[in-house]
Amino acid sequence: MDPKIYNPILSEIFFVICGIVFVANAAKAFKDKENPKSKTTGIFWILIAIPFIIGKYIPYTLTGFIICAAAIISATGGVVRTKSVEIAPEEARKNADKIGNVIFIPSLVLAFSAVIVAATGIVSSNNAIGVSAFIGAVVVFIITKAPPKSIVTESTRMIDTMGSVSLLPQLLAALGALFTSCGVGAVVSNLVGVLIPDGSKFIAAAVYCIGMALFTAIMGNGFAAFAVMTVGIGIPFLISQGANPIIVGALGMTAGYCGTLITPMAANFNIMPAALLETKGKYSIIKAQVPVALIMLVIHIVLMYVWAF
Repeated sequence: MDPKIYNPILSEIFFVICGIVFVANAAKAFKDKENPKSKTTGIFWILIAIPFIIGKYIPYTLTGFIICAAAIISATGGVVRTKSVEIAPEEARKNADKIGNVIFIPSLVLAFSAVIVAATGIVSSNNAIGVSAFIGAVVVFIITKAPPKSIVTESTRMIDTMGSVSLLPQLLAALGALFTSCGVGAVVSNLVGVLIPDGSKFIAAAVYCIGMALFTAIMGNGFAAFAVMTVGIGIPFLISQGANPIIVGALGMTAGYCGTLITPMAANFNIMPAALLETKGKYSIIKAQVPVALIMLVIHIVLMYVWAF
């Protein structure tokens, strides 16, 4: 990474901001005296905040114990939604009618500014999303004229609604790196080696894409699957045969997202939206996405074979 644009201090600032939001969520939980699990919920968010705020300065082993403790609290049902500042339905409807579709502008600004900031090299790609989030927040305040404190109240309300599943992408991505370090990729390579005939580029492309989708469905995260499947299948069976690594990487990751569409493990994508939208069943979104996922997976296999070689 270009040292001219990579700024570790800026990265730390963004991590600390995330940690502060978790602390604010913990404070909200501790204030909810009527909730019998307010203390365990507050402790959970404090534990999560520690690595974000001072993780750089504490031993990695301690960070591991902190994450394990937080996982135990979550697994035993100790993390619940606590009382938030809610807007009256009438007021929410009035504000929605007043602002209309203009409310989508901040989301578009966030997306485009992230791409522009990263592409122009103003900051590193790692920090681009943080900078764009700041820009998007400014646009939100300009459009809605909301009070500054709303950025805290709304952030904690959203995190509280999602709960511990909001942390799954980070944890599962780390798990993918851990699997790779432990040699899982080599094990996968040995297992699928018997399925792929020598020189068969199409079967190699199909196994890689299907493997990415299946492993993503199991892990609930494409990042975790990508590290293992690319080391185990992508490199030895595709790139070693002359496949373009850029095409392999890009299509491999999006093939994994086909698995994201069909798994309840991707709770923050499939289960939480079902709860927020109050669908008839918590798997309604997954059932609607299965046909699309299967069609897109077939398309990925064909594109991998045609474009990568």
